[in-house]
Amino acid sequence: MAAKAQFGSKIGLIAATVGSAVGLGNVWRFPAEAQANGGAAFLLLYIICVFLLGIPVMLAEFSLGRGQRSDAVGVFKSLAPRSRWWIGGAIAILASYLILSFYMVVAGWTLEYMWQSITGALYSPVAESVSHTGLDALDIQFKTKMEEYILQDIRPLIMTYIMLAINLGILLMGVQKGIEKISNVLMPVLFILLLAFACVALSFPKASEGLEFFLHPDFSKINASVVINALGQAFFSLSLGMGILITYSSYFPKDTRLTRTAVTVSLLDMLVAVMMGMIIFPAVKSFGLDSEGLEGATLVFVTLPEVFAQMPLTQLWSSLFFLLLMVAALTSTISLAEVSIAFMQDRFRMRRTSACLTVILPLFILSTICSLSQGSLSWIKIGGMNIFSLLDTVATNVMLPVASIITCIYIGWFAPKGYLRRELTNHGTIGSRTYPVIMCIIRYVAPVIISIILLGAFF
Repeated sequence: MAAKAQFGSKIGLIAATVGSAVGLGNVWRFPAEAQANGGAAFLLLYIICVFLLGIPVMLAEFSLGRGQRSDAVGVFKSLAPRSRWWIGGAIAILASYLILSFYMVVAGWTLEYMWQSITGALYSPVAESVSHTGLDALDIQFKTKMEEYILQDIRPLIMTYIMLAINLGILLMGVQKGIEKISNVLMPVLFILLLAFACVALSFPKASEGLEFFLHPDFSKINASVVINALGQAFFSLSLGMGILITYSSYFPKDTRLTRTAVTVSLLDMLVAVMMGMIIFPAVKSFGLDSEGLEGATLVFVTLPEVFAQMPLTQLWSSLFFLLLMVAALTSTISLAEVSIAFMQDRFRMRRTSACLTVILPLFILSTICSLSQGSLSWIKIGGMNIFSLLDTVATNVMLPVASIITCIYIGWFAPKGYLRRELTNHGTIGSRTYPVIMCIIRYVAPVIISIILLGAFF
């Protein structure tokens, strides 16, 4: 078997790992969660949760991947060959694949809206409404556009298939020439676009009101529900429990400083979320949209197009925003797919080409089912949910927390003695003053907190 692939540079390593974490969870889920949970109070709790939960659990996953240089199942089989700890890795891989099956559909939506923004089709019947029929008509028209598009069968499938083809092309090029190279391009593009939108948003007439809501905490807003939602957002936005961090860290060079990398990735991930808040809240306050509930799909495909429709250079800003969204979706889908590809390569000794095809080709069926479950297959309900929503709920609310709990318990209590210390200190060549705190969190705090997230999803 060929030698294990690895990232070629520190910048590429960071770009790829940040790209795996930064996704639609930051771009649309975070602003919606922030608005629903008190704005700045939620932001403060989210930042605390990233440092309290996110970085230690990330380090647990990094130590497994970099230390054993294998996939999410292989790391446990290597360290505990006659045990069943590998089930935790299997749950993570299955969860990431289920998420990928519906995430490709959402990625296709972003591609469609970018194309409609570029051609002007998204705004063609709307332009006159701004002056003649007002904001309510805008809201109705964009909601109608979103519903009509998502409920279609053919057009969403075409866009989903295009995104699948793009993913396959990048993944076939390998770790350095594909994932690392595209991340080196897309991550700077994403941050430049975020910065441009933040500058524009801060020039809006009621930007200060939006920033007041987002940056000045009202501690009376904090309750158990807000805390659980902040924990869940930190968990989701850092891609914990998906096998992504184990897989990507298996490509880290042996001299990578894991703690520094985890802190850097977490800070950049938080920066994207905060910048999105600084874009969204000044915009919705300035254009009178703050009374609306900002939900994921509604926020991105209804609320923001309403904002762009009232701005000069509507098509330009709309096209750039949906380009940003597509970049976020693409870096996420690539990393999710790589989890299963690494598994196929390591467990079944497949060549990369065969592994990529084995992983991507079934998605043409699975993603088709997920897409059609919004339209002609919407009559299929399981537990009151369509197939798309069911996969989302089971994978993100159940499987990811379970995989993370298993990882924390293993690293904290059952891994070879001194394993985490050796990985964090690069076998004693660097210091790690934070090791005792990190180990304490992994052993005692993280399993309890993640269990709360898991229970909070049901109660």
